Amino acid sequence: MKSNYERDAFRIKYIGFTILFLLVVLVWSYVAFEADWKKIVVILAICLIYSVMMYILAYHMLNHAYDEMENISQRMINVVEGNDKTQEEEYKQGTIGILYTNFYKMVRSLKESKLKEQEEKVFLRDIISDISHQLKTPLASLNVFLDLLVEEKVSDPLKQKQMLEESKNQLSRMEWMVLSMLKLARIEAGAIQFEKKKTNLSTLLLQAAEGIQYLTEERKQKLFVECKENVELICDGDWLIEAVINLLKNASDYSEMGKRIWLEVEENKLYTRIYVKDEGMGIPETELPNIFTRFYRVHQEVNPNSVGIGLALTKSIVEGMGGNITVRSEEGKYTWFIITFVK
Repeated sequence: MKSNYERDAFRIKYIGFTILFLLVVLVWSYVAFEADWKKIVVILAICLIYSVMMYILAYHMLNHAYDEMENISQRMINVVEGNDKTQEEEYKQGTIGILYTNFYKMVRSLKESKLKEQEEKVFLRDIISDISHQLKTPLASLNVFLDLLVEEKVSDPLKQKQMLEESKNQLSRMEWMVLSMLKLARIEAGAIQFEKKKTNLSTLLLQAAEGIQYLTEERKQKLFVECKENVELICDGDWLIEAVINLLKNASDYSEMGKRIWLEVEENKLYTRIYVKDEGMGIPETELPNIFTRFYRVHQEVNPNSVGIGLALTKSIVEGMGGNITVRSEEGKYTWFIITFVK
């Protein structure tokens, strides 16, 4: 897009200023040289030539500046219309260089915003798709149970009670899945701000252990918490407890009756680590890269009510607080989940 408005305005103003300047010179020469027209004409000619040279130089500089601005303007239009093939050019000095630098900053910012918007759309689409897909099976089961009970096709009271209990399990499963998915979506979308502060780690881990005590007692499993009382960690305590509880539930679900589970802490000048260890069935090496994927389950036959979202939620919580989570495992022997917070 090109406009000659400024160029035409410059020409008109320059010509007007030149005429005024020559008139002043004419009057001054007429008085100074006592109407000697030869000298007056020479002086006027010199002034006119100088004015023309100044016009050419000034117009060239002005035209170059406007060409650069029109170039940037056209690139802005291309960016807005989505025909962006802009590549950063070599550094230019002066005001034009600053303008180009700010333009490239703007383009990068727009690209990042557009990419983030696309990622958010994909994330929202995937979340909705995942929830929809995971709700189909329990909803179908509930519909079947309710139809059988409403139409009185099941007369045995024992079977009726079993169907009601299974319906309750399915409702609990759906409730937990939806709440967990909402938490995960809010964390990954950056809607949750973790309130990190210095907290006694031993107290947090004991609270997490109490949160699954009913499970370990039911399965006669022994849970050992090993953490020095003076260990402190900068974190959001409530969210860290939830993350650790998810790992402890996972350890309990995939360990046999009477097995041991450890919740340990390692601290040095570089980092603080939380270990969740079990003597369970372990994870095949080929499955390890996928265990933090939403709805991914290694052993489908263990805890059929599980939806496979706990580890994904735990990973988002830990990484949201600036930590890192890894896993070590050997099939048939053990599994270690390791949460690391670098100091």
